[in-house]
Amino acid sequence: MSIPAKYRVEPALAAAFAAIPPLTGPTDVAAGRARLAGLKHLQPAADLTGLTVSDQLIGPDVGLRVYQPEGRTGLPGILTMHPGGFTVGDLDTNHGLHADLARAVGAVVVSVDYRLSPENRFPAAIEDCHAALTWLAEHPAVDPTRIALHGISAGGGLAAGLALLARDCGGPPIAFQYLNIPELDDRLITRSMVEFVDTPMFSRENAIRSWDAYLGPGVRGGDTVSPYAAPARATDLAGLPPAYIAVMEHDPLRDEAIAYAQALLAAGVSVELHLFPGTFHGSSAIAPTAEVTVREHVERVAVLRRVL
Repeated sequence: MSIPAKYRVEPALAAAFAAIPPLTGPTDVAAGRARLAGLKHLQPAADLTGLTVSDQLIGPDVGLRVYQPEGRTGLPGILTMHPGGFTVGDLDTNHGLHADLARAVGAVVVSVDYRLSPENRFPAAIEDCHAALTWLAEHPAVDPTRIALHGISAGGGLAAGLALLARDCGGPPIAFQYLNIPELDDRLITRSMVEFVDTPMFSRENAIRSWDAYLGPGVRGGDTVSPYAAPARATDLAGLPPAYIAVMEHDPLRDEAIAYAQALLAAGVSVELHLFPGTFHGSSAIAPTAEVTVREHVERVAVLRRVL
């Protein structure tokens, strides 16, 4: 996969992207799911040392994977939502990352296998995530006052939407939200979204397909989109939990995440914002051993340990 020369990129990331075949052929959901499966070999094997890992089913549709440090109770909890543009991903997505978080933070980590679009459009995914949050808050090994949300890309958008939903419906309480490259705004009007039409892994075209799948034909950009689907549309952010927001320099989602951080600050919510230079959307998944990826993960662990 080639990277246009106009983008300043970390050399290790450039090398990793060059080793990936170009994305050619159909761009429908089935093809996207097949491509994701083809990239799983790039991820290091999960280290499950010291953890009990189990898959659970809550209700008829919601699958969970639970990573629990062995022999410990009174732990914080982390509810994590996987990336995939609302259309791809499953419990194996970021399996190694979730195991690392459980061990390094000392937390019960629960990954949500939320229903995907377009088969199950909004609000199916956010409802599944709320059901998982309720389940986690009732877990016997978890301190329900120390629960953080963690999401990447579409999962970051779900985490932000879930923070809004939990606030508005009275819980369960959330102590912190960690939003990594979050997908927040269906209007697609920021500078980065308009300009980044040829970025690898995720571009404006990908964003259009993602939102159309999630919301349904003809809904994107209209007047009826819920802030629980597109949190950038929320007009009242007061009372939300503190946040950490990570953005990548050459990511169409960059500017909407920066704007959301600014809006949270204006509403009196404590926010830490970090832009990682020379990076792309999803570059940490393509180059997990690159220096900038390692730095991002070390900071993720440090932030979650501190707040929990």
